[in-house]
Amino acid sequence: MYQENVPTGFPKGFLWGGATAANQIEGAWNVDGKGLTTAEVVQKATDRKNSLAMNQVTQATIKQAMADKTADLYPKRRGIDFYHRYQSDIKLFAEMGFKAFRLSIAWARIFPNGDDAQPNEAGLKFYDKVFAECRKYGIEPVVTLSHYEMPLALTVKQNGWASRKTIAAFTRYTEVLFKRYRGVVKYWMTFNEINAGTWGFTGTGAVDDQLTTNEKLQLRYQALHHQFVASAIAVQQCHKIDPQAKIGCMLARMQTYPNTPNPVDVRAAQVQDQLNLFFTDVQVRGEYPEYMNRYFKDHQIKLKMAADDQAVIKAGTVDYLSFSYYMSTVTAATEQKAKTSGNLGFGGKNPYLKASDWGWQIDPVGLRITLNEFWDRYRIPLFVVENGLGAVDQVTADGKIHDSYRIDYLRQHILQMKEAIKDGVDLMGYTMWGPIDLISAGTSEMSKRYGFIYVDQDDAGKGTLRRIRKDSFYWYQKVIATNGEDLAD
Repeated sequence: MYQENVPTGFPKGFLWGGATAANQIEGAWNVDGKGLTTAEVVQKATDRKNSLAMNQVTQATIKQAMADKTADLYPKRRGIDFYHRYQSDIKLFAEMGFKAFRLSIAWARIFPNGDDAQPNEAGLKFYDKVFAECRKYGIEPVVTLSHYEMPLALTVKQNGWASRKTIAAFTRYTEVLFKRYRGVVKYWMTFNEINAGTWGFTGTGAVDDQLTTNEKLQLRYQALHHQFVASAIAVQQCHKIDPQAKIGCMLARMQTYPNTPNPVDVRAAQVQDQLNLFFTDVQVRGEYPEYMNRYFKDHQIKLKMAADDQAVIKAGTVDYLSFSYYMSTVTAATEQKAKTSGNLGFGGKNPYLKASDWGWQIDPVGLRITLNEFWDRYRIPLFVVENGLGAVDQVTADGKIHDSYRIDYLRQHILQMKEAIKDGVDLMGYTMWGPIDLISAGTSEMSKRYGFIYVDQDDAGKGTLRRIRKDSFYWYQKVIATNGEDLAD
């Protein structure tokens, strides 16, 4: 729509804040009736740059984990003790001026086995208290229904999302939450980084280590189909139970560039882009895109669908598109020698970009590109719900943490969001990852710190758990107070 006035800054009511996940912060893994989750049987990685370690789960390692009643090998069991410290942590978020706090609900706190006859009231009461604390400070909770975890009992019983039965278990869980938190939670999202399901266990809760490559793809895409149906049902539930609430999808954006202008490289990058955008095409447009038909045929994938599945997906499109953005990669038609690690995978190295301590390429302009591509393709509100820099922070002798590198990273990305808004993009908020140091999703280490708030805990779980404000804490406080206008140190 033509208009002469171009936006000059972030809109009024922009949702500034931070994002976390239950399995990375809560701890209290066996408290108040909570069941064991899939996240709590993933061992900490031995290689800190192996972000795919979280998918290296087998039937044997699950049995080993179930027999182990400690958190020694499973740091997500201890988190950072948010379960007992949520009041003081949320108070710190409020001190920064948060407008929104993205968190997830642990399904196994509500239904310990996933399909219990009745929900666990103790689990619901915990989130009652968390949301009340947010409301006390005027912070909007942004709630992920499934963030890289599900009750382990469903994996043992029916191999997680590989089973269609899991749809009913999930949508019973979501119905309980929508009814309980009607008028309390305004913003929901269904599955965190749903495309992670193509990498295996963490996204699907399904063990597939004994399968061939094509068999794995078959299982994973079938599991993802079940998640698409469950997500669509949850959207319809939410709209019916609480018409004022908004519910979105969530994608790990894999921004990729062709290695050269050679058309074969451009086409290779286009294919990678399609494989990434497939998920949002389904959840936003409400249908399977035609380009996937060839992919499924080429990889001998045959999806089993109920007669009304596609109609359900069409009727359950989301209200907004949320996504994580950390980096970009390069794609070529032939295998590249120079590789880089990153979020959910690996790609070609871009000689024009610097990288983090973990090899993740830093590309602020790529965020503007992503925002424009999403807006052009989907025309629904966008929400950056993860973006941040994992780094090794050093505490000085006087107890300070000077993290100018984090400030610089976030500043550059916020500037590019502002440019995207000037481009005409409808951007509703920004919840950086993660506002307080937490357990890494991929490697389960503590040394990879993202927060504005330092947590005194090492990779072995030793420390006082004391919270310390970093320099970036005060910087972000100023950013929020000026609605993104003052980005100086």
